[in-house]
Amino acid sequence: MAKLITNLNGLELKNPVLTASGTFGYGLEFEDFIDLNDLGGFIVKGTTLNHREGNPYPRMAETASGMLNAVGLQNKGVKYFIDNIYPKIRDKQTNILVNVSGSTIEDYIATAEKVNELDNIPGIELNISCPNVKEGGMTFGTNTKSASEVVNAVRKVYHKHLMVKLTPNVTSVIDIAKAVEGAGADSVSLINTVLGMSVNAKTRKPDLSTITGGLSGPCIKPIALRMVWEVAHAVNIPTVGLGGIMNAMDAIEFLLVGASAIQVGTANFIRPNITTSIIKGIDKYLDDNNFSDVKDIIGLI
Repeated sequence: MAKLITNLNGLELKNPVLTASGTFGYGLEFEDFIDLNDLGGFIVKGTTLNHREGNPYPRMAETASGMLNAVGLQNKGVKYFIDNIYPKIRDKQTNILVNVSGSTIEDYIATAEKVNELDNIPGIELNISCPNVKEGGMTFGTNTKSASEVVNAVRKVYHKHLMVKLTPNVTSVIDIAKAVEGAGADSVSLINTVLGMSVNAKTRKPDLSTITGGLSGPCIKPIALRMVWEVAHAVNIPTVGLGGIMNAMDAIEFLLVGASAIQVGTANFIRPNITTSIIKGIDKYLDDNNFSDVKDIIGLI
């Protein structure tokens, strides 16, 4: 059996498989299908300072080899998470990260400060890349100045692992990655969903209430692989890869191009136990190809 432990700038994972925020709820929803303790970690749904209703329905649409979503960060706010969810997951024997989002820098700061006080949450994923909220979200992640400002502000109040989630909807993802690295990010995760649109020709209306939304699923994997490869070779902090990972071989491809860990997103909706299968598949691949440690394949391309 190969060694699967990987390290994200001080955050040790028992294996390189994480779950992507927005596709795994608070983890509790998947306990009938997998043992959460088997994961390298899981990232809870997007959490904001205050309660958010999200966008009006319809806010999901199926596409060829993927799906569009415009949920809009629906959640009950960080206080609800602390009072009602954290007590139920705090003793899980794996890494729990909170995906933190906001409409203003002050929102990000306040939410990060509250999460910083939770002993059994070793890190946050700072979401500066959501394409389906009307304010904040992706706006912060689309230019180097605003990306640096929000990461720097959160870095001052958050003292554990700070992962920053990057948007693909930019001209140069390398520039954004370097900017957040310089502002104090411990790692970067990419990619978030690709801005897309779906239309119903029969009704002659968009399929989403917001007209546009975030595209995920296997159709975005080539884009994600390219961007992860670019960023992994451009920054000195670990890169976490996601985007269209549906099986173990997909995950291995991301490791080969330089990701130190991966996140599974849309696939969780299709096969709720897919993460367990991916962990076993990575282990088998390493054994079959005479690698004793997952680190041996990271960045071979």
